[in-house]
Amino acid sequence: MVERVAQREARKKTKTSFIDCDIHNIVPSVDVLEPYLPARWRKHVETFGMRQHHGFASGIPYPKASPGGGSRVDAWPPSGLPPGADLDFMREQHLDVQNIEYGILNCLYPKVGELLNEELGAALARATNDWQIVEWLEKEPRLRASIVVPYENAEFSAAEIDRVADHPGFVQVVLLPRTKEPLGKRRYWKIYEAAERHGLPIGIHFAGLGGNPITSSGWPSFYIEDHTVMAQAFQSQVISLVYEGIFERFPDLRVVLMEGGFAWLPSLMWRLDKHWKRLREEVPFLKRPPSEYIRKHMWATTQPMEEPTNPKHLLQVIEHLGSDDMLMFSTDYPHWDYDNPDRAFPVRLPDALKRKIFSENARALYRFEGETRVSG
Repeated sequence: MVERVAQREARKKTKTSFIDCDIHNIVPSVDVLEPYLPARWRKHVETFGMRQHHGFASGIPYPKASPGGGSRVDAWPPSGLPPGADLDFMREQHLDVQNIEYGILNCLYPKVGELLNEELGAALARATNDWQIVEWLEKEPRLRASIVVPYENAEFSAAEIDRVADHPGFVQVVLLPRTKEPLGKRRYWKIYEAAERHGLPIGIHFAGLGGNPITSSGWPSFYIEDHTVMAQAFQSQVISLVYEGIFERFPDLRVVLMEGGFAWLPSLMWRLDKHWKRLREEVPFLKRPPSEYIRKHMWATTQPMEEPTNPKHLLQVIEHLGSDDMLMFSTDYPHWDYDNPDRAFPVRLPDALKRKIFSENARALYRFEGETRVSG
């Protein structure tokens, strides 16, 4: 044991740090939000619970029955808290061992955008963000966080962005891809207006229950289908944001696609450009080919890593993106499909590209200060 600890410490001193763009902190129970939640809403949750858009009175129609949100087996802290709920254990198991320079927290519980009672969603969003400030951002200088918003109500969401955007710990606004309507629709525009006003990217992260079937043909039978078709939700949102002219209306808006894959982006850009050339009269407000909006305004995180049969083809996929500024590394800690930075890529990256993906692209997007450093 002593020898392993010594090896770990030696490794930290020589390992180049990186920026992890997707770490999950979790609210272990609504009880921890009580200090930040008005008495009215504490009583409401206790009496009536939190009903979501899927229409079930309790529980969620999600087939993966795994405690801790499908987390790594070794991610359960000795404290007995769920994975992602114990900051000290996160430091020990992830931040310190991996020598992380900055880590961006994406808190997905409670899923405030999915609640039928939108005022309750807004109250829980405020409580969650205040909890993040007190329990995470003020205690760990390496961490930054996404602002949780009740995204199905753009007015409430914009108000929450305005309330906390000036806190230096918040670096983006988090939405989910399975929404009631495509994200390019006017009902969401106030969110983008507020994010642009404060210079914050919009992060769209894997998950969501918008009340609609999760495929274009209805509900699938198996979890493996559910997990796979999430990429379709991301593609639908990219199409909507581009064709609805969001980046013409909000020219400084930036969007990050988190945990949705990226190998599908090149072919989607080709298809979007092809149809735009033939049908552009329908969307005269688009001044440029769709691929140009995507390359200028969109980023994607690397987890879950694409793993082609021939590992070298991954470099071709990245080349087909048409920009080496679009990818940012993420681990998805503490979830079961966590990507270790030492083993995530199936092929050796050129040094310049590796620096961009592991730190420089995120540093530029989130406007972090300082240079890439080596610990020790």
